[in-house]
Amino acid sequence: MAGSLRARDIMTGGVQCVGAHQSLQDAARMMRDLKVGALPICGDDNKLTGMITDRDIVIRCCAEGIDPAAVQAGSLQGDLQWIDADADAGEALHTMEQHRIKRLPVIDVKGGHQLVGVITEANLAKNLTDAQIAEFASHVYAGA
Repeated sequence: MAGSLRARDIMTGGVQCVGAHQSLQDAARMMRDLKVGALPICGDDNKLTGMITDRDIVIRCCAEGIDPAAVQAGSLQGDLQWIDADADAGEALHTMEQHRIKRLPVIDVKGGHQLVGVITEANLAKNLTDAQIAEFASHVYAGA
């Protein structure tokens, strides 16, 4: 990855949040409509509070026999990892490998700590060498 690239250079912008008080059913519908497998969760102040994936909804709600319409999205938010939009893209890669995550929210710290995008595996694939992709996969998927 070129050393001059910043997180904002490789991210996907224009992300939409599901509200922490919205239901998992709302989150699932948003994922379907946006054709994504994960959504940022934002609190009442519109600040990022977590991430939720389609897998979270299936494993932690549906598989337990819980009605997704009765569960707030914010109840499934876990540890939150994010990166400053001005951080080096290599730092984003390292963070994703270290925490074994496939999506990394990008926050504009200087711009009021607002969510401005998400770095995904697809973003990495467009900006990594084959060796870096292999290393990323070994860390995130194989747990190396």
